[in-house]
Amino acid sequence: MKRINILLAVILLSCGQIVAQDAQIDSIKLERIILDSIFLAEFEDSKLDQKPKVLHAEPLYIDLIRDLGARKGEKEWNVGMGMSDKRSFDEYELLVEYEWAPIDRLGFEVELPVTLFSKRGDLPTDISKPANRIESLKLATQWSFLVSEKAKTSLALGYIHEFEMVDLNKIGQGDLFKGNVFNPFFIAAKRWGRNYHTLIYTGPRIEKGFNQSSEFSYEIHTNLHYMIAGTRNFIGIEVNKEIHNGKMETVLRPQMRVGLAENLMIGIVTGIPINRDQEGLSSFIRIIYEPGFKTFH
Repeated sequence: MKRINILLAVILLSCGQIVAQDAQIDSIKLERIILDSIFLAEFEDSKLDQKPKVLHAEPLYIDLIRDLGARKGEKEWNVGMGMSDKRSFDEYELLVEYEWAPIDRLGFEVELPVTLFSKRGDLPTDISKPANRIESLKLATQWSFLVSEKAKTSLALGYIHEFEMVDLNKIGQGDLFKGNVFNPFFIAAKRWGRNYHTLIYTGPRIEKGFNQSSEFSYEIHTNLHYMIAGTRNFIGIEVNKEIHNGKMETVLRPQMRVGLAENLMIGIVTGIPINRDQEGLSSFIRIIYEPGFKTFH
């Protein structure tokens, strides 16, 4: 009888622990739901003179011109740094960009990307190290023409124009610019529930050098992110695909974004090429500063 009582006590104690653990899990889950709901309300709820906005995760490598559904007065500084393994040499990229929204749902951007190269020993005779250069003066705009709070979906059209610049060693020897790049694009983004985000960014890219024939390619960038409850931190993957001369080149870019302060975030990206013979792994860091941005105020 004594053994039976002990066994019953152990069973009851175990059941009590399971119930307590379940209650604790439910409590944590409820806390996350409440925190996430408050954050989404803070981010999306509009004032009387503002239009609705849906929170979407923004990819870190091929980023957007401005938030989808941007509101008047929003602005952001970005500084990006990256390194790519080109097998026979290393490629370093630097960029500085400023983006702002003069009116609701319309964003503009100015960017200055720089590319530097460093060789590794003696290069093969059939490969030459490219010259260092300021890639271009990049001007862009983006208009969110649909923002659906009910469907948690945003659609946008945009255009990027690049004034391509000559190599650094040729600056001062003639023309500063060597051609143009025309890049219209379309964006569709949807949030599934509170935390899962998908986005597609697609459009043609036409490169036209002065006194040269045009080069055409088509870009398709797809994204999937999971945003941590109650924050703008996320983990996800960006898949960059480019079709050129009948061949598709793909790079997988696992990434994460972490908030360092209310208006300061850092994004970390790794590049994994799928079918690029002359390219190895790459890394990229983006520092994002949004003057005046504040949540939970």
